[in-house]
Amino acid sequence: MIALVRKRWALLAAGLLLVLFGPILWIRLNTGPVFHAADAPSAPVALILGAGLKDDGTPKPYLEARLEAAWELYRSGRVRALLVSGDNGTVQYNEVAAMTTWLVARGIPASKVVADYAGFDTYDSCVRAREIFGVDSALVVTQDFHVRRAVFLCRNAGIAAVGVVAPVPGGEAGKYWVREVPAGIKAVFDAVVRPDPHFLGPREHGVDAALHG
Repeated sequence: MIALVRKRWALLAAGLLLVLFGPILWIRLNTGPVFHAADAPSAPVALILGAGLKDDGTPKPYLEARLEAAWELYRSGRVRALLVSGDNGTVQYNEVAAMTTWLVARGIPASKVVADYAGFDTYDSCVRAREIFGVDSALVVTQDFHVRRAVFLCRNAGIAAVGVVAPVPGGEAGKYWVREVPAGIKAVFDAVVRPDPHFLGPREHGVDAALHG
């Protein structure tokens, strides 16, 4: 009897571990290598994912690190256009405008920075990059704890995506790795169910213009 109970608890524990960590393992097995900006391959577009603003409306350190990596990708000729995707849920909160301002202030031509104002989460950013902006090949720029999930979701959306790792400011990534457990479960759910993003809308040609202008 005791042996049977132990077996059942072992199976329950194994099942729980599979539910919690199976999605992360699946994501890692389906994303391949990731790169830093200095050794990244070339692609037409870099997709930069939002990561929050300070009270004064400027990018938080994590977002600034992503923008610095994107700046390096553009200046080195590895990409020809930058698609900045983030949250503009209210008039007072506009990640995309802050990202655009940061890049243009550092010498990136405004015509090469394309704004997606409805990238409310990673899944939405990836689906909208493909469906709304017509991106079919991109470097996806974010931190290491996030990059494989972002690549996984973008590939699932139909983009030939490769991850580019931005630095972690202050080495404070621990809490974000913990967050990746539920985020990984959601990512696999989204990949399987394929829900519509919060907003779709008509095709936009900003990326086309940036690439061919």
